[in-house]
Amino acid sequence: MSGILEVCANSYASALAAQNGGAKRVEFCDNLAEGGTTPSYGQIILAKRNLSIAVWPIIRPRGGDFLYSDLEFDLMLEDIKACKSLNCEGIVIGILNADGTIDKERCKTLIELAKPMPVAFHRAFDMSNDMEKALEDLIALGIVRVLSSGGATSAFSGIEQLSKLIKQANGRITIMPGAGINAGNIQAIYTETGATEFHASAKVFVDSKMVYRNNAAKMGSIEDEYRYELTSEDKVKELVQAIETFN
Repeated sequence: MSGILEVCANSYASALAAQNGGAKRVEFCDNLAEGGTTPSYGQIILAKRNLSIAVWPIIRPRGGDFLYSDLEFDLMLEDIKACKSLNCEGIVIGILNADGTIDKERCKTLIELAKPMPVAFHRAFDMSNDMEKALEDLIALGIVRVLSSGGATSAFSGIEQLSKLIKQANGRITIMPGAGINAGNIQAIYTETGATEFHASAKVFVDSKMVYRNNAAKMGSIEDEYRYELTSEDKVKELVQAIETFN
């Protein structure tokens, strides 16, 4: 049995590369270096207008933790309304309480607002204080899919925990391994966990075409501002080809 690939696309250009490479779905975001934040309205419009694969924007107002203020939560509500108006195939959320449990009350509000769009849960799950309990909470809420590295730095490192979570889920929810997945390790992750959906950024760094460069000034916190991240169509193809060999 083969699986499907979701690409974490950090721009419309990345989403287009994901589609051209054979991905079935994009988790659409911005600011990949911060783990992904909500993409702009314009990016979502272009993606929905020109892509044929499923577009699932992440609803995350900032980087950092997953404990949000009332102001940030209001922003999440408005972003969901925008995604709904653009007929996105689904959205991706993740909210925790200060004690590391799933914020079921706020998640329920977002899920209700999103209907009829289905809702997935991102790697905020990996930062929960009890993944087994968190998984049951998400199932009860009606979350359709959970992105996880098994609480480790990468999905490959978290293989054992991912396998346990997939067994616990028992078909009630999809556990999608993600973080550090590439063509070299995806077969092992599939074999050990039995996962059927996989998540990868398949990114490369693109060098700036600027000739003049002022290296004394800094516009942000990234180390090299004269390059940026972009999904590689070739890397997506490699992953898709690897998945197609699963049996």
